[in-house]
Amino acid sequence: MHTAALKAEALASGFTTVRICRADEAWEAGERLAEFVAGGQHGSMAWMADTLVRRQHPTAMWPDAKSAVVVGLNYGPDIDPLAALERTSEGVISVYARNTDYHDLMKKRLKHFARAFVDKTGAEVKVFVDTAPLMEKPLAAKSGMGWQGKHTNLVSREHGSWLFLGVMLTAAELEPDAPETDHCGSCTSCLDICPTQAFPGPYKLDARRCISYLTIEHKGPIPVEFRAAMGNRIYGCDDCLAVCPWNKFAAVTAEMAFHPRPELKGPLLSELAALDDASFRQVFTASPVKRIGRGKFVRNVMIAIGNSRGTSLLPVVFGRIRDPDALVRGAAIWALSQLSPDEAKAHARAGLEVETDPEVMIEWQRIFDSARTG
Repeated sequence: MHTAALKAEALASGFTTVRICRADEAWEAGERLAEFVAGGQHGSMAWMADTLVRRQHPTAMWPDAKSAVVVGLNYGPDIDPLAALERTSEGVISVYARNTDYHDLMKKRLKHFARAFVDKTGAEVKVFVDTAPLMEKPLAAKSGMGWQGKHTNLVSREHGSWLFLGVMLTAAELEPDAPETDHCGSCTSCLDICPTQAFPGPYKLDARRCISYLTIEHKGPIPVEFRAAMGNRIYGCDDCLAVCPWNKFAAVTAEMAFHPRPELKGPLLSELAALDDASFRQVFTASPVKRIGRGKFVRNVMIAIGNSRGTSLLPVVFGRIRDPDALVRGAAIWALSQLSPDEAKAHARAGLEVETDPEVMIEWQRIFDSARTG
């Protein structure tokens, strides 16, 4: 199958862009990943360490892979994601998660494209949309779709930072495209804007400090040192993507499935905090938010409420201090200490007397200690 026809087929399948690279050549991405894991910068994402060997190179996962067809789907927002950070009574959900889970949509299209490719070539294929130990971003950079910027995410001259990626590995030998060169230059906007200073240096990320990691992957209480920096971000963070100058060339996505649902454009923290397990699942049906569960999500909401400085939200906080989920209770106690330190101190002794979860007791003890020393 000629590469021009293959690319035309991919675009006809609904993808925004498509490029090709060799999947069996040596690359440096595997070494960088090993250093990342060895330094513990993957945090509690144990699956990265568990699958490290397979993840280091496409052929480590599938020895017969010869070529990679990388597809991208634009999800460019119609607003500046940074503007929502000023509306502190609302929660900010990352642009990619405000509607349908992109994994489902892209996987369906990629399978359709792959079937057509197999019918015409007879070559073996495997498709991936963040569903296996495969490094999509290095492959996309190798294919020329863009380059990995100083924030480690893919940047495209045509689409900015807003591309979902999928990969079809194949045993067929296809003509590769030329890789893209790095066009970041001296710009450090993505590094400078990070609220938690999650970048030890250009092209390096410490996931343990990243708000996307903390709000989505991190299972326990949010470390105290990062709570204020989270602001009203309750699922993910777009700051380093949104500030990239290359976004001036990005277009608003044509996919209605990626346009934000009205109820997720600027959801009120007070309403999100009131979600029980059933209502959480209902609100986030078919959304990637659903996978983190109600406990972690409302934990994030309570941190955002604490950062809002909105005393009108105190009744909401009191409603969660006796929440069945210890993760939520702990975050609610912290929110109370931020909104009304005096009330928090008044409740600290009673809270210590009735609490049994050690992590939540720590939150009450912190308030009690500050009352004694203050």
